[in-house]
Order: sequence, then C-alpha cells, then structure tokens
Amino acid sequence: MNSASRPVRDGVPASRLELPPGPWLTVLDALCAHFPRVAPAIWRDRFARGRVLDGEGRALDVSAAYRVGARIHYFREVDSEPPIPFIEALVHADADLVVAAKPHFLPVAPTGAWVRETLLTRLVERFDNPALVPLHRIDRDTAGLVMFSANPATRSRYQALFRERCVLREYVALAPPLPALQFPHRHRSRLERGEPFFRVREAPGLANSETLIDVPERGSRIWRYRLQPVTGRKHQLRVHMAGLGAPILNDRFYPQLQEEGADDHARPLQLFACALAFDDPLTGARRSFSVPPGFVPADQLPSICQSTSSVRQA
Repeated sequence: MNSASRPVRDGVPASRLELPPGPWLTVLDALCAHFPRVAPAIWRDRFARGRVLDGEGRALDVSAAYRVGARIHYFREVDSEPPIPFIEALVHADADLVVAAKPHFLPVAPTGAWVRETLLTRLVERFDNPALVPLHRIDRDTAGLVMFSANPATRSRYQALFRERCVLREYVALAPPLPALQFPHRHRSRLERGEPFFRVREAPGLANSETLIDVPERGSRIWRYRLQPVTGRKHQLRVHMAGLGAPILNDRFYPQLQEEGADDHARPLQLFACALAFDDPLTGARRSFSVPPGFVPADQLPSICQSTSSVRQA
C-alpha cells in the first residue's frame, strides 16, 4: 500500500495517527494513553484481528515497539451506530480536490459513535478513492462545505492554504440580536479546553482566535449573521457568538450544555458553512465554491447562502 493512502475495510477508511512523544514501550501503550476512553482489552482485540496497521498497511503485533512519529492506521468500531438520514451534495470534483456540502448531524470523519455514517466514508465509497483526506473540519452539528484532498501528490500544497490562513471561509448563523454592538465586529479571545472534554471556553490571556462578524439581515427577534473565521479553532464560531450574548439557535453545547439525548432532526443548529474561496496553489487561478441551491432548506437561510455571500464574490 502507498504510504500516503488510507486502508479501507468494509467501505470504512482507517483512522490515522502519528505517535506523539511519550514514555511508552509499545504502540499498544501509546494508544491506551492517547485514547483513555477505549479499554486496553479492546485495543488488544483489534491488534489480534489485524485492525491496527503500520504506515504501509501491514498488521502490527500487540508487542510492536513504540517509535515517536511513526504513522499507524487503526479501524474504529462501535456496537450500534445511529443512522444519519440525510444526504450530502457534491459541489465539485477533480483529480486534486473534492468539495461536498455536508448535512446537519453527519460527522466529517469517524468520531464517537459514528464510523460508517460519516462524510469521509461516503465519499471514499462514492469515488472509490481511499486516499481522500479532509483538508479542514466542521462540527457534526454544522451543515455546509467541506473540502477534501483527492491526490496525495498535491495534498501538501492545499493543506498549506489552511495552515497559512489563505482560505476565505464564510458561515451564516441565526441568533438573537446584538443591538448594542457595532458591526462589522472583530471578535478576538483566548479559547481553551473546557468541561466536559468536548467543550471549549473563553479564558483570560492572549487571544488565539478571531472571527469577523456582520449582520446582513435584522429581524425583530432573530438576526442573520455572516461569520468569517480568521482562525479555525474547535467550536470557535459557536463559542464566540455565545460569549457575545447571542448563542446560535439550537446550540446544544453553548452557552449551557444540554442533557445528552438522541439527535432532534427537527431542530438543527442554525449554522451553515456557505462559501470557500482561495487562490489555487497549482494554477494561481481564483477558485470559489458555494452551497448549491436547494441544499439549505428554504425556511432557513436561502437569501444569505445563495445571494449575499461576500466570499463568493471575491
């Protein structure tokens, strides 16, 4: 197997990990420390069934020696995976890039209780291309555009666009009014890991996150906000809006964590990744992508996503 490719079993691409620095003697020890919520017995069983592989796709023995920086692949497993009854929309595909519009509730890649029900798994199967890799992520609760690298030979060029903040990204959100704030507003704050582990919080200290916020439409009770993240921190837009006093509609995490339960498909988070734009690193041409007409329900954000995007006009 090409070291840049990703093994696939039963249509599901493997997860990938570069072993971090640590005091461990074996790969098993490192995995147990890195994923404390997975019992050591489960990892031993995965080794025994050939579901932990090295960077070349060869099955590792449970006694395999730990080495800092070694790349491994492993196949996640869940006992009962909730189905996601929504379909993604293909926006663009060529030899180097795939762009798709992700529906609400569908994860970008395997995480938590989802392995098969992910955008990555669906696209790998659709294109029969195990080399597909997401170039960025959006939350499972967020709908909208995600860009994938389809070609390992050009991947680093596109990854650099995100690392160097050369991709303009535009989101739209529904949230309560902020009449006392002057717009456009540039919100900067320090984001740190919160409690429980999957939440994020704003904390004192040097800012490490930045979002540009504007208001294209103002209603009596709900405003439509245009959000342009300068940085790409986890849950950044959700935390910033909640911190300003205008939590995004139907947010289950912010400002207060709601009781865990099944997804309420009638109440999706009102946050949409509507547009992407960048200068192509291979050709220099300006490229822009937007959510296809009809993907966003007509009673939610059609006018913002389909007609007023400043990114799309760049």
